[in-house]
Amino acid sequence: GYIPQRSGIGIDISALDVVLMGFNPVLGLLERPSAAMRARAAAALAEVGLGGREEENYLHLSEGQKQLCILARTLAAPRRLLLLDEPESALDFHHRYRTMQLLRNWVREKERAVLAALHDPLLALNSCDSLLVLANGRVQALLSPAGAPPEEMERQLSAVYGAVSLHRCTDRSGRHQWVMLKEPEGSDRKRGSL
Repeated sequence: GYIPQRSGIGIDISALDVVLMGFNPVLGLLERPSAAMRARAAAALAEVGLGGREEENYLHLSEGQKQLCILARTLAAPRRLLLLDEPESALDFHHRYRTMQLLRNWVREKERAVLAALHDPLLALNSCDSLLVLANGRVQALLSPAGAPPEEMERQLSAVYGAVSLHRCTDRSGRHQWVMLKEPEGSDRKRGSL
């Protein structure tokens, strides 16, 4: 499955019909989606937070809602690999992290994988198992946020973003998360904690 940065859909079509497009590769010529496919499409819309909006015109949705609808299209159909180009680009803070959690859950359900291009390093550090850091069209680093030494990740990320420091914080549920702070250029400050 593939999620582009922009959907390219420019016609009046319901949100449900957009999601049903995800089944096109498994349908025969002139074959219509089955009742099971329609049910799965409606469930996928609910899963991304668009439940009850199945008949709403896709073009009338906000950009973030359109992005969620395209995510539902990708999750509804049987796929083992998702290629995502900034799947969170039009989403607010809450929906960015919710989307990444949906994708992590999708990967864990079965043997599946997601390859996503993300521009938010914190979202990537807190959501991804492995990061391929690119800079100037070249591979800067391959990082594993769960196991890489913070000093190494800081060094690699500073080469892309300028001087940064990483700090491990614990949220109220006890889960560890990374926080990245911008440091003054030329800063040689020792690592601290929040």
